Amino acid sequence: MKFTQRTRGIVQAIAVVLSLAVPVMFAISAADARVGGGGSSGSRGTRTYSAPPSTSTAPGTAQPMNRTMTQPGSPGMAGPAAAGAASKGGFFNRPGMGMLGGLAAGFLGAGLLGMLFGGGMFSGLGGLSSIIGLILQIGLIILVVRLAMSWWQRRNATASAYAGPAPGAAVGPGAQTSFRTGTGFGLGSGSAPLEILPADYEAFERLLGEVQAAWSNEDVEKLHTLATPEMVSYFSKDLEENKARNDINKVTDVKLLQGDLAEAWREGDTDYASVAMRFSLVDKTLERGTGRLVAGSDTPTEATEVWTFVRPRGANWELSAIQQTN
Repeated sequence: MKFTQRTRGIVQAIAVVLSLAVPVMFAISAADARVGGGGSSGSRGTRTYSAPPSTSTAPGTAQPMNRTMTQPGSPGMAGPAAAGAASKGGFFNRPGMGMLGGLAAGFLGAGLLGMLFGGGMFSGLGGLSSIIGLILQIGLIILVVRLAMSWWQRRNATASAYAGPAPGAAVGPGAQTSFRTGTGFGLGSGSAPLEILPADYEAFERLLGEVQAAWSNEDVEKLHTLATPEMVSYFSKDLEENKARNDINKVTDVKLLQGDLAEAWREGDTDYASVAMRFSLVDKTLERGTGRLVAGSDTPTEATEVWTFVRPRGANWELSAIQQTN
């Protein structure tokens, strides 16, 4: 088949799009392993958009939320209210993505890219070229949206980094002082607005293992007893995506290596505690049914994350957010 100059240009453009998109898709699939998908999700009440203070366990900055139902400037929805908001989520409904999300949704819904190029980017080239043109348009839309979201996340991270400690956070020379406990956690200096007791740290460590176990067993009912409705909605979505790929993620041998309190505070009748945890785990993704290894290995790996827990006063702690650390 003889290639015209225009067709050759189409092929080259598709090659460029694929060279940019494939690494991105591979990075996403590689991160979709342990519970939380290796991203930052959930709500921290009114501090959702404030980075938790650094600790000796996590000296870097916690990454901003990739998925959250808390709108900027509004109280967090870590409790039952988050369940009703789950249906309002979606790719273009993320906080701060109003203009960018609307623009992207407009491209997809109204086909504005096609209009910009005169009824379709390659509408005059016939059947095969039209399909190629459609693929190219979709690829360009995905790249534009991902670039816009990356820009927003960088902007939000920068704003959080310079925002300073959240109101009521532990500050001062002794704020980062901690000592080791039998559970592997370091207890804070006690200057935090909410006192966290040894029994609380035991609950945090127990939740670390129980959440990972329920995730590995795909036990959504159990997850509902361990995490907020918001977090369970994310876990359920990730589990469904694993099933669609015919994969199952198994996380075993979870062991807390080091942990300490980043901050603890109270909002009305609700208590919050953000703790940095460095833990080891065996993280494997298997082909469903055959057990063939798809990703990971039997060799333990380490992860450092900031987990935020929430409880109504007098009730049990639940997981309300997971943040990756830089």
